[in-house]
Amino acid sequence: MIRILCFLIAFLAAPAAGQEIVAGLSQNRISISANFDGSEILIFGAVKRDTPVTDEDIGVIVTVEGPKRPLTVRRKERVGPIWINTDSVEVDAAPSFYAVNTTAALETVLGYTSDLRHEITVREAIRSVGAPAEIEDSPAFTEALIRIREANTLYQTNVGAVTIRQDTLFDTSVVLPANLVEGVYTSRIFLTREGAVIAQASETIYVEKVGLERFLYTLAHEQALAYSLLSLAIAIAAGWGASALFRYIQS
Repeated sequence: MIRILCFLIAFLAAPAAGQEIVAGLSQNRISISANFDGSEILIFGAVKRDTPVTDEDIGVIVTVEGPKRPLTVRRKERVGPIWINTDSVEVDAAPSFYAVNTTAALETVLGYTSDLRHEITVREAIRSVGAPAEIEDSPAFTEALIRIREANTLYQTNVGAVTIRQDTLFDTSVVLPANLVEGVYTSRIFLTREGAVIAQASETIYVEKVGLERFLYTLAHEQALAYSLLSLAIAIAAGWGASALFRYIQS
């Protein structure tokens, strides 16, 4: 609440300079611990105007994007009694998490050209430059990736989730799932008129592991040998402990 009040004071004190977005977050740092089960971020803002409000088709779109990573999407086909990987497509960069919140249906608040230019929708945020010539339906691989990540709540499109108040203030919330990837996340806020982007702003969110999660992650990536030996020792101790417990029960 204090953060929101400070934001509103700063907004009212700032000089107007055309149509501009001023935005803020309820939190800009997410800590992933051993018992992390997800989080929620409130994104709020206001539109500074130096002209009266009209009946123009104004919309607000808010996105939250996780770190982009390359990946391979494979298609399985049944050959005899078993399923095997056949065709594959390399995706150059796909967000590990992506959420799109809007004031109305995307086709109402966002035009095709603006989507291409700013890469706002989930499909445009994924960069897949080329595919093998023998694969004629390469877009199907991108669609499959989107379906899988939507099922895991990693890709979200929330129509009507942004609320505009008094034609100036807006707010929305984005639910971050428990299976987040560590890294720098970016929230982008777009103001649109008749489908064209007329103003935008961005905020940064830091997602990082802490405690035991941070220790194991650092050990696995920076001291692989020590991590392997530790894993082996734990496995041996667990096996010996289970065997000893079984013998005790049997006696």
